[in-house]
Amino acid sequence: MKPNMQNMMKQAQRMQAEMARVQEELADERVEASVGGGAVKVVMTGALTVDSVAIDASALDPDDIAMLEDMVAAAVNEALRQAQDLAGRKMSAVTGGLGLPGGLF
Repeated sequence: MKPNMQNMMKQAQRMQAEMARVQEELADERVEASVGGGAVKVVMTGALTVDSVAIDASALDPDDIAMLEDMVAAAVNEALRQAQDLAGRKMSAVTGGLGLPGGLF
């Protein structure tokens, strides 16, 4: 292998190891989203796993289940957006903003 190609391979291996480390860190990171004045709260990991959902008793209206469903969906979507943003920032720091395709940061 030419020296230039060897250097590129080493850099790629270092980047891959760093990306794996960041992914492990993301599993320990948490983001929280709340809607309805805090009536529904969702905590999600940086690895995009829902950690918890909390629903205040004030949000429980048997005559308006659709509103509660909408609030849960909105809180999950906001937590997902925040977690993806967090993951994107952390991975971008590793990749140097290479803009890798297919959601690879």
